[in-house]
Amino acid sequence: MRRKICVVTGTRAEYGLLYWLMKEIQQDEDLELQTIATGMHLSPEYGLTFKQIEQDGFMLDEKVEILLSSDTTVGVAKSIGLATIGFADAFERLKPDILIILGDRFEMLAVAQTALIMQLPIVHLHGGELTFGAYDDSIRHSITKMASWHFVSTETHRKRVIQLGENPEHVWNVGALGIENILKLPLLSKAELCVELKLDYSKPFFLITYHPETNDNANGIYPLLSTLNRYQNVHLIFTKANADNGGRTINEAIEQFVLKNPNAYLFESLGQLRYLSAVKHAEIVIGNSSSGLIEVPYLHTPTVNCGNRQLGRECPSSVIQSSTDDISIFEAIETALKFQGPYEQIFGDGEVSKKIIKQIKKFPTKSIQKEFYDL
Repeated sequence: MRRKICVVTGTRAEYGLLYWLMKEIQQDEDLELQTIATGMHLSPEYGLTFKQIEQDGFMLDEKVEILLSSDTTVGVAKSIGLATIGFADAFERLKPDILIILGDRFEMLAVAQTALIMQLPIVHLHGGELTFGAYDDSIRHSITKMASWHFVSTETHRKRVIQLGENPEHVWNVGALGIENILKLPLLSKAELCVELKLDYSKPFFLITYHPETNDNANGIYPLLSTLNRYQNVHLIFTKANADNGGRTINEAIEQFVLKNPNAYLFESLGQLRYLSAVKHAEIVIGNSSSGLIEVPYLHTPTVNCGNRQLGRECPSSVIQSSTDDISIFEAIETALKFQGPYEQIFGDGEVSKKIIKQIKKFPTKSIQKEFYDL
């Protein structure tokens, strides 16, 4: 009997990272892929990106609605409650053997706690990382303690997961999933991308993604937009913020900026192919997304990382740090525009999915009895 491996995805970015792993599971004769879409994938406000999952050839076994029409802390907390209820029903129907969770978002906290109570073994991806500027940091470590097995992106992250009390025999450094996309996706040329996005080919462009700093009430989107006003001869390509508390405020500010600036464009979701193609051809990537630190350097594009959201995360020298004030952001942008390299590749060689599948096929199909591993 084939093992049922359930993959949960709640955001466009997360799905892009999981794509090749899902393909490997789907094509393996010993495994049966189960897919659950939730969160932003099911929201018209964020582009109904579950449709992309289906277009890519994956059958959605469940759609778990959790998002309220709110981006407050109360709204997010209630979404976690809805997710717990919804995933309890979904897991009862699907009865997976192993559950795969990536990262650190609030949706995945609900998924993990439900799986823990229902004695469903968890494989956790990208544990051991640090992001002090968001409550994702605490969520990530919490999921680590609920998971049975761990696949991390660097040796530092492996040591950190072990430091959290996890058995070293259950922690593997396989590199970052996102690098696999860069190696395997045939990216668009700049001419093809400009046709897709309706851009003037002769103009350079910046790619901007800015998410809330959920551990801080400060909102750096306003000084960032003020600084970008200086660059009228550059296309400014924005993608929407995540559905975290404060995300809607950021999106509304960007929408107003785009209305006033004909060189600015806002996309609900570029999809993985267009996003990575845009990274490749952009002059710089700006914002506070983890992709700016992990995937972007592999495409030889400098990053301006604004504020504290990614504070603590490992990053190469092509990532230029800035505070969230106008002067610091402007100086960082100017530094990034002059950056000539080197582009350090610290998150592995991109051969990730096969390494994960090789280990998963050895796992028992019931929860292991975990003990705290003392250093």
